[in-house]
Amino acid sequence: MSASSSFDVIVVGAGHAGVEASLASARLGARTVMITSNLSRIGYMSCNPSIGGLAKGHMVREIDVLGGEMGLAADATCIQFKRLNSKKGPAVRGSRAQCDKDLYIDRMTKVVHATENLTVIGSEAKELILEHGRCVGIRLEDGSDIRAKSVVLTTGTFMRGVMHIGLKQIEGGRVGDKATIGISDQLRQHGFQVQRLKTGTPARLRAGSIDFSKTVEQRGDDRFYPFSSRSDKALALPQISCWLSHTNERTHDVIRANLDKSPMFTGNIEGRGPRYCPSIEDKITRFVEKISHQTFLEPEGLSTDSIYLQGISTSLPEDVQLEFLRTIDGLENVEVLKYGYAVEYDFVEPTQIRHSLETRSIPGLFLAGQINGTSGYEEAAAQGFVAGVNSVRSARGEESFILGRDEAYIGVLIDDLVTKGTKEPYRMFTSRAEHRLFLREDNTLERLWNRATELGILGQEQASRLEAILVQQTSLREQMRSSVLVPNAETQSRLESLGTAKLLKPTTIEELLRRHEVCFEDLANFGPFGGFDVSVTEPIEIDVKYAGYIDRERLLMASNRKLEDYKLRRDLDYSKVRGLSKEEQEKLGEKQPETLGQASRISGVNPSAVQALIVHLKASKEAQRGEFEPGPKRKEWRRSAVTVDHDSSRSSEIEGLGSSFV
Repeated sequence: MSASSSFDVIVVGAGHAGVEASLASARLGARTVMITSNLSRIGYMSCNPSIGGLAKGHMVREIDVLGGEMGLAADATCIQFKRLNSKKGPAVRGSRAQCDKDLYIDRMTKVVHATENLTVIGSEAKELILEHGRCVGIRLEDGSDIRAKSVVLTTGTFMRGVMHIGLKQIEGGRVGDKATIGISDQLRQHGFQVQRLKTGTPARLRAGSIDFSKTVEQRGDDRFYPFSSRSDKALALPQISCWLSHTNERTHDVIRANLDKSPMFTGNIEGRGPRYCPSIEDKITRFVEKISHQTFLEPEGLSTDSIYLQGISTSLPEDVQLEFLRTIDGLENVEVLKYGYAVEYDFVEPTQIRHSLETRSIPGLFLAGQINGTSGYEEAAAQGFVAGVNSVRSARGEESFILGRDEAYIGVLIDDLVTKGTKEPYRMFTSRAEHRLFLREDNTLERLWNRATELGILGQEQASRLEAILVQQTSLREQMRSSVLVPNAETQSRLESLGTAKLLKPTTIEELLRRHEVCFEDLANFGPFGGFDVSVTEPIEIDVKYAGYIDRERLLMASNRKLEDYKLRRDLDYSKVRGLSKEEQEKLGEKQPETLGQASRISGVNPSAVQALIVHLKASKEAQRGEFEPGPKRKEWRRSAVTVDHDSSRSSEIEGLGSSFV
């Protein structure tokens, strides 16, 4: 590498966000360089050795359909698969793969090094190179410069990272890796709001020191649903069990007696921790009525003796950790391979970025992952993919790639960050998506197929395979609608064997499938409806059974779609809009929404403010200059995609605004 090298895109970081950003950029044909201070930890799982979960699994599938890598890697290295909430409605089910973390890293490392247009440099990024207000490169620790048209920062927990173990503090973003110093200070100097967050990790235990007979075995599912439509349908690796145990009053007594040694309670940590993944110290103080908390003992791989202690994140001193661990059933003689710790780090308030993940104040600079205040591999990877795509589009002067809240959980994630911001590590849940009946795991391909072909990251062979699934679905659905059952003796006998009511009149196969007692596999009794893969049949069955709810939701969303389809110019002066409160003027001016829909979701912006914007834009001369411009229409596979306000209680108030655009 020369003293001053030039690329199209620079990606700083090689975690889950950095990997997806680098691969997306390179696969789009951009000359890309990934900068990482540790070449042996590309795609490293710093915490839990798993991919997916509720809502998180949705994002992994979305990344995959668009051409990302996480789903393929998770499928290839899965050592236990579970579909969570499998007995609940399809909108809240989620796939989770526990992975062999060493094999996961090996696979991601090989993919990165084998990718055309992608160069990897082992060094530390010390400074952004800014010229005329634009980010044009990175200065490395050795003083050399790397220049590019776009830069993506995926610094994880490393910006001014500090690890806490008891009252001991160690500079670094995780054990074995030093902190990144300088970039967050530089961002502050350029007006960014940079704040602190905290996360933590539990101890890793030696499996041979655990008495598993005192725990409860937790097996994976017999049926495997790959994250990727490009993966084999069979699991590649042997499947293992996890184990369940619980804390008890003795555990809690030890922790309570040592809270004065916890940095969370002494004030040594100023950053806010994750609400939905609290430390064990938090749990016993916040939930004092609970006499125990469960913990899952999860093997970190097939060839390692390391056990991840899910649910027991802690930053207490090492001797205290060992003492309370040995009060847990099965861990009486446990040996610790690595003690738990908390890490505190800088993040950038995400309302300072656009939906493209480009920063508002420094063109050419994109942020993805924990630097935006999120928590989790999947949230990071999703942002990394979008930032990688948009960094290329920005460099080429092309329109940004932005997913709507009605199209993908990725769209929900980014919209929440940009319009609402976060004060704690943001974690995705199905409850965050107002259209979760549409944003299911099973129909990810249908939802995002046209966006994937628009991007062009998928190879021809991969794209043809995915398109074949959609063609099969369309053909099968048409066949189900045209196939009619008549109430003859043979049909009635088969229906009786299925435990469902006899026919009173001729009925289509589609109508039969609407019955609660009938599943798709049963249709093989009535025609050539057997032998299809679940990737073809599952979305059809769910669409048929939930048709009434889906149609009702579609009508509700259609009335609001215009809010998303019309753009607001970035230089709109909100102080000139009559009817806006001072607070609304300030928030709209600060967050610069790109559409009326985004404006309506900003906290503190009321439906009346949206109406005031419409009146202003239609009446003013500024509207004639294009300040209120219709956005591009989205392509569709089979049905329209629409968006309403996140707060369903407000949707009726805004519903009537659509007529203003006619």
